[in-house]
Amino acid sequence: MAIKIAIASGKGGTGKTTVSVNLYHFINRLVTPKVQLVDCDVEEPNDLLFFKDSEEVTKETINQLIPRIDNDKCTYCRKCTEWCEYNAIVVIPPVEFAEVNGSLCHSCGACLVACEFDAMKEYPEPIGDVTFYKTQDGNGLAEGRLKIGSAMQTMLIKELKKRVPDDAEWILFDAPPGTSCPVVETVSDADYIVLVTEPTPFGLHDLKLMIEMLKDIKQPFGVIVNKAGLGNNDVYEYLEKENIEIIGKIPFDKDYASKYAAGNLLKDISPETEQRYKEIIEKLKTKL
Repeated sequence: MAIKIAIASGKGGTGKTTVSVNLYHFINRLVTPKVQLVDCDVEEPNDLLFFKDSEEVTKETINQLIPRIDNDKCTYCRKCTEWCEYNAIVVIPPVEFAEVNGSLCHSCGACLVACEFDAMKEYPEPIGDVTFYKTQDGNGLAEGRLKIGSAMQTMLIKELKKRVPDDAEWILFDAPPGTSCPVVETVSDADYIVLVTEPTPFGLHDLKLMIEMLKDIKQPFGVIVNKAGLGNNDVYEYLEKENIEIIGKIPFDKDYASKYAAGNLLKDISPETEQRYKEIIEKLKTKL
């Protein structure tokens, strides 16, 4: 079984992608080349930006089955609306109107069971793409990219994770920011979650939300403080008070930040930053 690590943060901009890409790079160098990076931020995937020599291997469109109502068979009994937990079906008997709102439908199939007149049929609707890329190192990068206008982030993430190759020994899930359903889907089956935060009031506020969520779903986690040396000490004081382990501190480096902005994250990494990631990986190995 592959080791699954999710990299998450309560807010955007803390350095979650930075940590994900670097862990992929250094696990390949120091542990095993059979490491898979999975970009689960399907609304705004950007891990690919840092692999300029990557090559697309496969691309698959992911479909959602959306019911449509056959008005010739529908009796407008409204039973389907009563069974729909997502309020995705509108039926107005006096004007013989019946319609499914595809943007609200979650394809649970309840309306198909409810309808006694065979008036419901499912049809595929694309919600996004899953693409696999070959990189110079490691197993490669898997990316989900949500169709503009779709609200099915969680469904696409679930399908993306199903397609991760079986031969990977380490799998890194780069989670979306925040604490919503797509994040829960990303981290739910991980062996360990790495929370990335920054030593600022906003970073601490959203870190607390993320920790509360992980405690609710009973998942093990540790914290990496990115941009260490900036801000204040409130994050460190909170983690010490709550007895939460810091598995790494990555100091703020203006030169490193400029490389990130140019998409050159993995080029000419400073010895200090490299050493920090080596220490983080050694700590992760003791947790798994």
